[in-house]
Amino acid sequence: MPSLSEVYRAHPVHVQHKHPDLNSLQELPESYTWTQMEDQANNHPSNCGLNEGVPVIDLNDPNAPKLIGHACISWGVYQVVNHGIPFTLLDEIQCLGETLFSLPSHHKHRAARSPDGVDGYGLARISSFFPKLMWSEGFTIVGSPLERFRQLWPQDYNKYCDTVMQYDETMKKLAEKLMWLMLESLGITKEDLKWAGAKGQFKNTCAALQLNSYPTCPDPDRAMGLAAHTDSTLLTILYQNNISGLQVHRKGTGWVTVPPVPGGLVINVGDLLHILSNGLYPSVLHRVLVNRVQQRLSVAYLCGPPPNVSICPHEKLVGPNQPRLYKSVTWNEYLGTKAKHFNKALSTVLVSSAISEFLEAKETQ
Repeated sequence: MPSLSEVYRAHPVHVQHKHPDLNSLQELPESYTWTQMEDQANNHPSNCGLNEGVPVIDLNDPNAPKLIGHACISWGVYQVVNHGIPFTLLDEIQCLGETLFSLPSHHKHRAARSPDGVDGYGLARISSFFPKLMWSEGFTIVGSPLERFRQLWPQDYNKYCDTVMQYDETMKKLAEKLMWLMLESLGITKEDLKWAGAKGQFKNTCAALQLNSYPTCPDPDRAMGLAAHTDSTLLTILYQNNISGLQVHRKGTGWVTVPPVPGGLVINVGDLLHILSNGLYPSVLHRVLVNRVQQRLSVAYLCGPPPNVSICPHEKLVGPNQPRLYKSVTWNEYLGTKAKHFNKALSTVLVSSAISEFLEAKETQ
C-alpha cells in the first residue's frame, strides 16, 4: 500500500515556492492583490453572515451524536469543546509553529518542499489554481518530521519532533472518536465499515499535519490568506488558537466567520465523508482572511482513509428514495482528481443517471 507521501507525489501540483518574506513587506505587491472580480466582493463584513454561528458542541453532552449529525447536515462544520486534548499540548504545538515561522526566510527554505513532494516548507498546494498569491506560508508534515526538523534545528530537533509525534497520536484518537460520532448519527455502526478494522479504530488511516502562518498584512482588505476550497479528507481537525480569520460558506447564508473558542477545535467535513454520506454531510467550502494587527497561526490535522480503500455512499444511505449519488473512489484516485479539477472534483464522481432519477422523483413528490 502506498504511503500518503507517495500518493501526493503521484499527483503533483505545480506550485512556485520562491516567494518574498511577507514579514518584510510594507506594501501589498500586485501579485498578492485580489481584485474585486476575483474575491474581494465577498470580503466585506456585510456579506459574512454573522447572525448565526457555527455550532459549538460539548463532547461530554449525551446528545453530542445528535448535535454533531445536525451540524454536519446543516453546516458541514462545527466546533468542539471538552475534546480531551490537553491545553498544554495545544500550547506546545502553537509554540512550535511560532518558532518555525519566525526563522529567517533563508533558514526556512532549508526545509523547502520539493516540486513533487508534500512535506516541508512552502506555499499551499492549492496556490496553482489561482491567479494571485495568498498571504500565508505553510509547513506540511507527513509521517516523521525528523529529516525536515534536522534541517531547521540541527541541535535541538528532538524536542520539536516529540511535540509533533505526540500531537499526531492524540489527534488520531480524537479523529477516531469524531468519525464514529458522525457515523453513528447516520446509523452506521462499527460492523458496517469493514475498512475501519475489527474494533473500528481506523488503524490504517492516513493523515497529514499542516502548520499555517498568516503574517500581519499592510492591506488586508485586498489580500487573501487562504482561498476558498474544500478538503479532500474524511475530516479535518483545526486548532486556530485565539485569532479570527477562518470563514465557512453556508448555502443561503454566505460567508460566516468561525470565531475562535478558547481551547476549542474546528471540525470540517471533507470530500470523502461527503461521498460516504451520499451527500448528506456536505464538504464545507472555507477560506482564511488576514489582518494588519496580528499574525495568525493555525494547525490542521487532515485525516483520510487508507489510500487504496474504495470510498462510496454507504449502503444504509442508499435506497429507492435516495439513489446512490457518487461513484466509488479511493483517496489515491481522488487526490489525482482534486489535483486536476480542484473544487469541481466532487462533481466529476457524480453518478449522472442517479442524479436524473433523484431529480425526477423530487419533481413528482
